[in-house]
Amino acid sequence: MDAAQFQNVLIGVAIAGFALMEFASRRYQATVHATANDTKLDLLVFVSVVAISQPLAILATQNAGQTWFSEFQGALADWPWWAMFALLLLGDDLTQYLWHRASHSPFLWPLHRAHHSAQYMSVRMTFRNNFFYYLMMPGLWISGALLFLGIGVWVYGFYLTAKLTIILGAHCAWRWDEPLYKIKALHPVMWVVERTISTPATHWAHHALTNKDGIGNYTGNFGNMLFLWDVIFGTAHITRKYPEHIGLMDDRIHGQEHWVHQMFYPVVHSKRADSALRIGGTIYDETMHSGS
Repeated sequence: MDAAQFQNVLIGVAIAGFALMEFASRRYQATVHATANDTKLDLLVFVSVVAISQPLAILATQNAGQTWFSEFQGALADWPWWAMFALLLLGDDLTQYLWHRASHSPFLWPLHRAHHSAQYMSVRMTFRNNFFYYLMMPGLWISGALLFLGIGVWVYGFYLTAKLTIILGAHCAWRWDEPLYKIKALHPVMWVVERTISTPATHWAHHALTNKDGIGNYTGNFGNMLFLWDVIFGTAHITRKYPEHIGLMDDRIHGQEHWVHQMFYPVVHSKRADSALRIGGTIYDETMHSGS
């Protein structure tokens, strides 16, 4: 079994494990009320990431490197594994934090909006985003370039497995961190954990319907693998609590956007009157609806 196959097996185990815990804890049955529209979006975006976006980024950077920068191929091959891992944290996870943060700006929000339109948290919506959100994600292309430069495939496989396990856990309907907060002896450990990696408490806050309850923080908590970036750059909000409601207020007011518009904007545009998914459309701003 090569590194890529081993990586895929471990990621598959992580997905299956978290999904099993969602059902075993009955959190999925109690909180995930997905529509057929949601299911199509969750599934098709996942398939597109696995089958198109990530392979395309890696293959394209490999081909470009071999064509124009062949003398640099394998330049990092002699680096120790920990240095390669650190470089991946900077080149992939830090840039994803910055990309995620930028995607909450008016210009890029339509490409990220789909991730927040789910009115539930679950492993099934972890990859839910616009198709072009992933094609434009800097970290995928930088990772491809780093592999060309000689980052070990086993190091990359371990890194990607660790990252996706953390991200899946942060989106999981089963809140694995919740019982740990109640164990007094673990308070110092959890203080470190919640400031280092994304947890359900910190990431659910990012998906909150509102910031007004003091728990939600959809204008922060952007970290994917490392929540440390939020701590460093001042976007962290830690309460050890979970928002009561998840999703987008404009969907609750005007109805859910069609999955095709969410996935393929700007190629196709929404027909909804108040929508960020059409040219000249409006983006719901909670601060402008203080009475709601």
